[in-house]
Amino acid sequence: MILIVASNKDTASLNIKQQILNHYPFNKTAQTFQQKPIYTSDLNGKNITLATLSEESVKAQNLPDNFPNADLIVFISRHSSASGKPTLSVHTPGNLGNAELGGLPRKISVSPATAMRDALKALLHYKEELSLDYEVSYECTHHGPSLNVPAMFVELGSSPAQWSDSKAAMAVANSAMSAIVNFSKSANSAALGIGGTHYNQKFTRMALAGEAVFGHMIPKYAVSIIDSEILSQCIEKTLEKVSLAILDWKGIRSQDKPKLLSALQDVGLPFKKV
Repeated sequence: MILIVASNKDTASLNIKQQILNHYPFNKTAQTFQQKPIYTSDLNGKNITLATLSEESVKAQNLPDNFPNADLIVFISRHSSASGKPTLSVHTPGNLGNAELGGLPRKISVSPATAMRDALKALLHYKEELSLDYEVSYECTHHGPSLNVPAMFVELGSSPAQWSDSKAAMAVANSAMSAIVNFSKSANSAALGIGGTHYNQKFTRMALAGEAVFGHMIPKYAVSIIDSEILSQCIEKTLEKVSLAILDWKGIRSQDKPKLLSALQDVGLPFKKV
């Protein structure tokens, strides 16, 4: 079963949810979750459930207890940034360091690398098809929840003007559904991305060009707290086999490079610089 999760505390999430219900054959069931109806659909051989949280998605740490059969959890969500730049993005949740926004400290979710790549490509496709003036980007691993289940956020941002944009909500809805209906246990290998900004355009371009499939991504600002234990988690908690690390070499501070290379050696992960 694949679980789509919306939040009643999130305007963008509710708009994306409505686009899914408007354009895909979901049926309202007699079941509820947190007093909200549960919807189900069968598409392309996938059993899909849509549930709505009464809390913020980042706080859904116990969600798998209520849906123990979920093979993939897709959060449809708003994205916020100080810049307010119109953005369509995808990332894995989890905390590389402290749990400042939900989840558990130094615990990350399982990254569905191929599904994230599929969502990223679909976001670009629908951005162009719908003539949206939005940036499409991977985001690095951040915020809660920290789940032992493959999980990704597909987001609409970055300010209230975008959260209520029905065309952009449609792009996110279609992209999430595209990744869901094509989801499978992939034989792809994945890369661990390290370095660069939170919105790593280098990794985004590589994925869109078919040069790499990224699971977890660690931004420049977090490299100083990365050790072999976190790197091991990034390898183990990726649905696909992680075959190498791709280092955005200029996007890593010089003082952080020796410790990072030592940790990569400790976990036996090959790397290449880009």
